[in-house]
Amino acid sequence: QREFTQKKTFTTWINSILAKRTPPYVISDLYTDIQQGHMLLDLLEELSGQHLPREKGFNTFQCRSNIENALTFLKSRSLKLINIHVADIIEGKPSIVLGLIWTIIFHFHIEELARTLACTYNQPSLDCSNVVDPSPKASRSAKKSAKIKERWKISATKALLLWAREQCSLHGSINVTDFKSSWRSGLPFLAIIQTLRPGLVDLEKAKCRSNKENLREAFRIAELELNIPRLLEPEDVDIMNPDEKSIMTYVAQFLQYSRNLYEPEKDMQEKVREAMSWLTAQEKKLAKLLIDTENDTYYQKYKEMMSFMESFNQEKKPFLPVLLSKRSDAELNKSQQQMQEEWEKLISQIDEWKVKLDQMLPSPLDGIEAWLQEVEHLQTEDLPDTQDSFKAMFAFREIVVIFKGLMDCFDSHLDTLKSFKNEDEKKMPLVFPEKLEEMKRRL
Repeated sequence: QREFTQKKTFTTWINSILAKRTPPYVISDLYTDIQQGHMLLDLLEELSGQHLPREKGFNTFQCRSNIENALTFLKSRSLKLINIHVADIIEGKPSIVLGLIWTIIFHFHIEELARTLACTYNQPSLDCSNVVDPSPKASRSAKKSAKIKERWKISATKALLLWAREQCSLHGSINVTDFKSSWRSGLPFLAIIQTLRPGLVDLEKAKCRSNKENLREAFRIAELELNIPRLLEPEDVDIMNPDEKSIMTYVAQFLQYSRNLYEPEKDMQEKVREAMSWLTAQEKKLAKLLIDTENDTYYQKYKEMMSFMESFNQEKKPFLPVLLSKRSDAELNKSQQQMQEEWEKLISQIDEWKVKLDQMLPSPLDGIEAWLQEVEHLQTEDLPDTQDSFKAMFAFREIVVIFKGLMDCFDSHLDTLKSFKNEDEKKMPLVFPEKLEEMKRRL
């Protein structure tokens, strides 16, 4: 059932992307149509805005070459393709094909959309400094980028869930806790539609209808009024354990619709100019702050950082739709590209500032912070990019051994953190309470 639902959902999603091609075309059987490699390259070109090398023919060698080109492109964007072999794609193996397509959907569709949300919600795991440049021209090394992306992958799912929960919270007791059974009643879909386009649905009537009736109504309205492709059917969702990936793919389309609401092209250039002016002012403000606090205590530096971030997080909100609205370089004009570069530069400067502050924590907190970062880094460690499952398992076991060694210090660090006396000889606080709470939360 899960494989059937994913195949249907992913096929419809792919067709909605390929419909933008010139000329547009439709695939009918995902497992068969992917075997020649042309569909895969077309999909990646449309999503990335880049032209990819390809063989024009359809013999075995040319098909293999096209698939290899597609996988090479994905790896160049620091995507890990564990156990995805060219031969398996040529054979159309369901689990491999679905795994590959989900990787593409998550990276190009869900992650790219959720980037706009990461800077909206003020949570440690959703901090805007964790947003990673997805382009091949990223300044960080591919290895470091891959590790950061692994952390971001978790945040992207959380960000999408938080966004959906926020839309539903405006309409009473419609609660969303996951991308599975929470959606079975159909009410969350209707609530999101009502938030995005007030007046299209009657939620009070919906509460008296069956699950399937609500799902059917939500999918119909989304398709007709919001132009959102119908990726799901009521029977896909109104079951005990609906497919999480299929629901995430569909919900992300509503987020895409909400992003587009804030992109009127007629005044885009004016908004870009306003955003550039704001970015320049923020860079100057940050540079001045670093100079002014150079000789301050850790406590004062952290206090100034919190004050800056509070102001920054409030002021950035009107600019986020402009700063993060486009998905690929191909869609950006020169001024928009320059704006995004300035935005990424500012985020990088803030990130570096936070790292330096963490290194300045008073003893013994500096040691606990370093230990925390090592454990967190290990938790996001990627397995070697190998097709050998035995090598991958051996590498994983090595990570587990190191992790267990680090965890021997857990109890002592927790006790130290709990008993830390947060004051100096003058009875003044050494560390901001918020920083201590953050460290406890991470532990």
